[in-house]
Amino acid sequence: MSIQWFPGHMNAARKEAAKTMEVIDVIVEVLDARIPDASVNPLIEELRLVRQRPCLKVLNKADLADPAVTQAWLNLYNRQPDVSAVALSCSQAGDAAKIPQLCQALAPHRNSSVKPLRMLIMGIPNVGKSTLMNRLLNRRIARVGDEPAVTKVQQRHKLNDHMAITDSPGLLWGTIKDPNVGLLLATVNAVGHKVVDDETVAEFLAAILLARYPARLTARYGFAVEGLTSSDVLDAIAKKRGCLLTRSGGGLDRDKAARILLLDYRNGTLGRTSLETPEPSPDEPPQ
Repeated sequence: MSIQWFPGHMNAARKEAAKTMEVIDVIVEVLDARIPDASVNPLIEELRLVRQRPCLKVLNKADLADPAVTQAWLNLYNRQPDVSAVALSCSQAGDAAKIPQLCQALAPHRNSSVKPLRMLIMGIPNVGKSTLMNRLLNRRIARVGDEPAVTKVQQRHKLNDHMAITDSPGLLWGTIKDPNVGLLLATVNAVGHKVVDDETVAEFLAAILLARYPARLTARYGFAVEGLTSSDVLDAIAKKRGCLLTRSGGGLDRDKAARILLLDYRNGTLGRTSLETPEPSPDEPPQ
């Protein structure tokens, strides 16, 4: 299964980003800390390497991710040339305030009103770019929503007399060929919910939770998980929550159960969990 989801404005956004990159100093690439590798856009990497721009990788939503796994990702990224990485929550003003100085360290020669530091925020949809922008400017200038493709055009603003920052629309690549990457993106709502059905995404999520965080399922929904498959998990949630199809003699409403599981994961109700690690263990589902 490959995912093709490339709204028209994204093609324009790619061209605009390539042009803007000519006149900026540091790329601020916002990732989802729960899926750092899957939320890396290869187009962004390609563009920045062509222009030889350093990159600050921001593992956002770190408050929703497994701290130990997040640290492993930070260790990996901080070993890469011209890359620095930080884990934080852009919804916290104190966390967002760290970004400018971290960028300054990547371009110390740009630090005056004559040569201001020029930053460009990039990333896939729904990773928190607009939230970061609003926090940095301490006012609401970018619309925020728990859905992909909220920002449609670039927005440039001065932080002070020696720093400027540009926000850009969420940018995906045209075809997501790796099905696991597509499902990871769908799990955190980085692609439109109409692209992959909720039941498929929820079963994918359940498989990972069974392998890594089985106790979270038991604690949240009140059933034992021993011997269950990912499909069984949806059935069990449907039974526990009374999700029934009234038009089919009271059969289980698996779609509703899937939405319950996905919502609980996305809002952090299931606890701090990461869906991918730098090096998966042999007994975990392939990613």
